[in-house]
Amino acid sequence: MVEELQTLKQVVTGIHPLSEEDWEAFTSVWSSHSAKRKEPITLAGDVEHYLYFVAEGVQRVYYFDEQDREATLVFTYPPSFGGVLDSFMLQQLSRYFYETLTPSVFLRAPFLELQRLMQSRSAIESMIRKGLSHSMSGLLERLVELQCYSSEERFRKLLQRSPPHSATGAA
Repeated sequence: MVEELQTLKQVVTGIHPLSEEDWEAFTSVWSSHSAKRKEPITLAGDVEHYLYFVAEGVQRVYYFDEQDREATLVFTYPPSFGGVLDSFMLQQLSRYFYETLTPSVFLRAPFLELQRLMQSRSAIESMIRKGLSHSMSGLLERLVELQCYSSEERFRKLLQRSPPHSATGAA
């Protein structure tokens, strides 16, 4: 877990650096979690209880419509945050599924613990807010790609964001 926490610290520092005291408080709520290939992490109709930090593997968030058509909304891979963020932040039932595509290793933090930290430590609240803003920006970019780009152009964009030899971030 030490290596995963070091990677988490690099990502957090890139979003909003934390004091050593805030960092210690922040890391205290994370635990290790692993999942096999094609394992559901969050199901539609459940509340997302954890924020995930992806250390290994590839996952996706996807949706089924009323006619049972499937749409992949986002991929996550190291080093990035994962989970069904709207369900997590609002503690509402998820409309989406989150599953592993490959064997995966995560750090995960429970909602109540992160909520407590956000309420008591403004630097942690600012970092999470900035991180969510970056996620929203990435989702809007993906929406543009889905609406405007051909399949080939979308694939090229995905490779630009996450080269096969060094996948970093969320697509």
